[in-house]
Amino acid sequence: MEIRILAVAVLAIPAFFLIMRYHMHMFQLNGYKNGEHLHWLKKNIGQQWLLPFGMLLGAAGMILPCMAVDAAVIVTLVLMILVYRARKRMHTKKKLVYTARVKRMLATILIATALILALGGVLLGIRCMAGLFLFLVSIQFLMNLAANIINRPIESSVSRFYINDAKKKLAGVPGLQIIGVTGSYGKTSVKFYLQTLLQEKYNVLVTPESYNTPMGVVKTIRESLRPMHEVFVCEMGARHVGDIREICDIVHPRHGVITSIGPQHLETFFNMENIKNTKFELADALPDGGMLFLNGDNSYIQEKAVSYPHKTFYYSEREGDGYCAKDIAVSQLGTAFTVVSPDGETQQFQMKLIGAHNVINVVGAIAVANRLGIALKDLRVPVRRIQPVPHRMEIREHGAVTVIDDAYNSNPVGSKAAVETLALFDGIRILITPGMVELGEKEAEYNYKFGTYAAACCDYIFLVGKKHTEPIRDGAVSSGFPADRCVACDKLEEAMAHAYAVKGQGHKYLLLENDLPDNY
Repeated sequence: MEIRILAVAVLAIPAFFLIMRYHMHMFQLNGYKNGEHLHWLKKNIGQQWLLPFGMLLGAAGMILPCMAVDAAVIVTLVLMILVYRARKRMHTKKKLVYTARVKRMLATILIATALILALGGVLLGIRCMAGLFLFLVSIQFLMNLAANIINRPIESSVSRFYINDAKKKLAGVPGLQIIGVTGSYGKTSVKFYLQTLLQEKYNVLVTPESYNTPMGVVKTIRESLRPMHEVFVCEMGARHVGDIREICDIVHPRHGVITSIGPQHLETFFNMENIKNTKFELADALPDGGMLFLNGDNSYIQEKAVSYPHKTFYYSEREGDGYCAKDIAVSQLGTAFTVVSPDGETQQFQMKLIGAHNVINVVGAIAVANRLGIALKDLRVPVRRIQPVPHRMEIREHGAVTVIDDAYNSNPVGSKAAVETLALFDGIRILITPGMVELGEKEAEYNYKFGTYAAACCDYIFLVGKKHTEPIRDGAVSSGFPADRCVACDKLEEAMAHAYAVKGQGHKYLLLENDLPDNY
């Protein structure tokens, strides 16, 4: 018996750490929020079946210990090691970051597990230890939830300290102009466009990459803000009502940009009204004299903006009171367009970015820079310098194949614009996509519509994930797209292999539209 218990203990150690690490990674991707992680667990319980099974088998081993149960425990632990080692080796877009918070949670989990093991050993005796080992390994998919609750007072105290420190740093830079940028999509692009344009006149700090959570903003301020900075462009992301308000309460923006409002994160927002109200939390936070810049082509923004008294500047492709883009000409080399300012001044621009949908975001950045004192003519060269944001309609040449990488994220508006841009290229046009997620009950409907748009713009469609992409295929085929040219694959690598194997005359253009997060 002692040999069996020893074998179980030896196997339990690697299984424990592999499972704990995997679920901590998923918990981090779910924003350290118990509610979101529980929702994720419910959606993915089929992939985690070994763990509930292990809990039941472990409980059986503690109640009725015997050789047969111990043998089943050993087999289960071996399976767990194989499965979770394979998951660890899988390519991940965003790896687990061992932040101070993660380290504190891991320490809490280890201490709690050790206490349960010690108490169980005293109460149950050595005969039941095999079952206890398996139970403690299997329950790791719930332990991060418990650790998060236990650590909540500590985390709240740490957050308050960091937030107060960030506020002190902001107060130490008098005259700093803070520009908040939010939107359902386009906010990261606009942030970097603003950086390029405003650097013509100002010393600019922006939140890096996709740092758009309260603690991401706080980290940027504490580590990067310097007394010489004159403008701070702060991206503000949201998955719940109140998220934008929380960031505004930290940085107190003077000006704001709302790039778009649309159906995104509906699983956590539940409805469009909540999304609209949350994005306009930025407008609510602006002081008297602050400027609000709004995408005038967005119907949700138009509906909401009528009740706001701020000095508002619209930017759009329609002539009106704001900044208007017209004479848009798109080619494989980039995009040319003309901007008309509110006072009637006209200026032509040329940029490397492709796609008419990118014009509206650049015009928004032009509007902000112009109102902050940079003449339109002085923005011509900076606009030419604007670089594609990584994985957002980024072009990469590979010999006879051009890859248009729009894999960072996808939404109903952006996906339609992306395939319409693909249609402008003269060659074999290939779409590779896993479709869109986090759209709640509307997800299948939006993916079906995406299929209809793709059918009109693509020569081949390769779908990643056979079950999730069924609505896209249905939409494409119902629009007359050849069924044999719309192929569902299990993995991205398989879809890419199919794309490269396509035969025909002409250059190939591969659009990578979305790449699902690791927690999908």
